[in-house]
Formats: sequence, C-alpha cells, structure tokens
Amino acid sequence: MPKNLDLNADDEEMLCTVAKALSSPDRIKIIKLLYYNSYNIGEIAELLKIPPSTAALHVRTLESANLIHTEQQPGSRGSMKLCSRKNDFINIRLNGLPKGVDQISTISMPVGAYTDCKIIPTCGLADVNSHIGYEDRPADFFLPSRFNAQLLWTAGGYVEYKFPYAIDPDIQLKQLLLSFESCSEVANYRENWKSDITIWINGHECCTWRCPGDFGSRRGRLNPSWWEDGVTQYGLLTTMTITEHTTLINNEESSNIGLSDLFLRDNSFITVRIGNKEDAEYPGGFNLFGQKFGDYEQDINMSFVY
Repeated sequence: MPKNLDLNADDEEMLCTVAKALSSPDRIKIIKLLYYNSYNIGEIAELLKIPPSTAALHVRTLESANLIHTEQQPGSRGSMKLCSRKNDFINIRLNGLPKGVDQISTISMPVGAYTDCKIIPTCGLADVNSHIGYEDRPADFFLPSRFNAQLLWTAGGYVEYKFPYAIDPDIQLKQLLLSFESCSEVANYRENWKSDITIWINGHECCTWRCPGDFGSRRGRLNPSWWEDGVTQYGLLTTMTITEHTTLINNEESSNIGLSDLFLRDNSFITVRIGNKEDAEYPGGFNLFGQKFGDYEQDINMSFVY
C-alpha cells in the first residue's frame, strides 16, 4: 500500500522543511535511489559520486523532512546508517484546515472480526449465503470463515474487537463514538425479552444499554432471502459517545468515564468488548448485525471526532 505524507497550509514549518529537502537535485536522486533499494551513506556517496560528508548532510535533510527513514546497523568499522524510503506521495492541501469545524474519521469493523469471545448457546453465525458452522456450537465461533459473518448471536458472554487507534499524536480528540445494531437473544424470538448489554473500552466498563427485546415479528430490511422467518430479524441502532468527562448511551448519560480514563494513546489499538455482565439484572444475550443483515446498513463503527 502506498505511503502518503499529508500536509496542509497550516503546517508552515513542515512545508518549508519539505520544500528545502526537494530543492536539491542530489537529494531527489537519493530519493530515486531509495525507491527500490536501501543503501548506507557510503554506498549513496559512491553511486552519486559525491563526498560521504555531503551525502550524510543530504540524508539528514531528507530525514528531517520525513521523506526517508534511517537506522543504525553494525558495519565493518563501527556502525553505519542504512537509509530507506518512507513515503511514496506528498499530498499538500493549500487552503489549510477549516477553523472551528470538527473533523471525523470512522473505522468499520465486521461483526465476525472479533479477537476474543465467550459464547453461550443459543448461539450461531450467519453470512449472506448460509449459516457458518453449526448452531449452538461455541467452538464454531473460531472457524476462519467467521470473518464473513453478517450476524452473530449468543445467549450470554461477550465478543471483543481491536480497533486501530489511527489518530496522530498532535491531534486533540474530542469524542469517541461507537455504534452498532443489536438486540437481545432467546430461542426463536421474543419481542419483550430484555437484555442488559454492556460496553467496555480498554477494560473500563463504560455503559450498559437495556435492550427491550429480541425482534422477529417482521423481516429485517436487509436480510438475505435464505434467512428464515420466525427467528431474530433486526435490532436497534445503539450509539455510545465518550466525551472528555462522561459516557453517554443513546444520548443519555451513563457513567463518568471520560476520554482521559481510557489511556487511548498508550497503545496502537482500542479494545472494545460487547456483552452481558454475569451479574446483570437482565443477562438476556445479544445479536450483532452486520451491514447486510437487520435494518441498518453498517458494521460496528468507531468514529473519532477531533
């Protein structure tokens, strides 16, 4: 996948640094050399027929512009600096970023892409064409084909996902949103079967939503034709919002867990667990719907507002 260096007119210092790095024909030649191979400074000097000290100066300039990557490796006479390319494209937005307007970035996670789970029958998985494995067999939740799932259900336990934390360190995160379609789970269906569905982020219990039932009295808007009647058909769209100081579920305050409590910058991923607590008042299981089942054409969406 190509690597991009994204800049805008507000990055004045970095724009000048990149422009300086690209202002020398020799530095452009170094970038071209590194597109297919990695070289140390001595090899670069030899290939371009320039003094090693000049090559080293060019390399430092390119590295400061975030255009190449260097690392120290053992050499025949001490260590040497090995150089490699870092970016393939430079994208420059000349009008800068709008002031006073929140930006949002969203990651969609397929319901079958969980990294851990605890499953209790009744349970099962389905994709757009058929069931995945057998119903009421928790071991089948570890089949490789689970990644194709568009619907999963379990009478209890949890599923856990890892979302990448793809926000630059210098960006101020204002809100973290998680949304998914879900309902309770009971054999066949029951419209008034309640379930307390809890969401944990990075091990912190953030909120619990009481789902009013397991819905099957009509077909889901997106369900494939092979999916039978008389069983769960659709869910309700649930949205959790975490601000600086509080967590809301469907716009109602649920806890005082805020963004700073989650230590989001400590890892390259965010762990999300959805499930029933063992001591829940209504441990009524849950269904999770993908973008091709139920009523809402979406997977599990995590959005970053900044």
